[in-house]
Amino acid sequence: MNGLNHFGKVLAIAPHPDDEVLGCGGTLVRLVAEGHPVTVAVATTGRPPHFAEDQVQRVAGEMRRAHAVLGVRDTRLIGLPAAAMDTLPASETNAAFGQLIDEVAPDTLLLPFIGDIHLDHQLTFLAAMVASRPRHDKAPSQILCYETLSETNWYAPPTTPAFVPNVFIDIEATLDRKLEAFSAFESQVRPFPEERSVEAIKALARLRGATVHLRAAEAFMTIRQILR
Repeated sequence: MNGLNHFGKVLAIAPHPDDEVLGCGGTLVRLVAEGHPVTVAVATTGRPPHFAEDQVQRVAGEMRRAHAVLGVRDTRLIGLPAAAMDTLPASETNAAFGQLIDEVAPDTLLLPFIGDIHLDHQLTFLAAMVASRPRHDKAPSQILCYETLSETNWYAPPTTPAFVPNVFIDIEATLDRKLEAFSAFESQVRPFPEERSVEAIKALARLRGATVHLRAAEAFMTIRQILR
């Protein structure tokens, strides 16, 4: 395959603001630069009393700045309750994701990994998979899962699903933009050696790249590909 041409129209779904930057920010910069329509949808929004209103507004502003760095112009907010998706009926969650995927009609879907420790990540994956069942010609033809530092590797593999990547996307030219976008989330950046640090993100990109003889990469697991 020639680069990312086969990705077509792309929808990246993040359980929370910043997950899409951590998991596939460098890839999103590449996709935008190569002319692909790119939409980022954030599944949840913080709600009182668990999240103070000023905190929610601060993160929303950080997200807008981060997406500007990535070059993403189409951001959708689904508005489900953060850290409380499990309190909703599955039918309600599935319907929200179904409406999103019907509206965007992506060729490629980028999702969090089912084995992430945060339940919001697991439920986002499951609802998106329900919504993208291949029942018609407009169903996504490619579904990939990205890894999220401090979520993907903190569960309990092999007791729980393990992230074993089989797709590596070269982000040598876009790694700095990914790091800049994450730095826009000032409320989320932590000092090294915490995983949500600029140093850890850069180290993971170098490691994933070296795995396949690249200087920097983002790693994904293929869930489904339909080749027409």
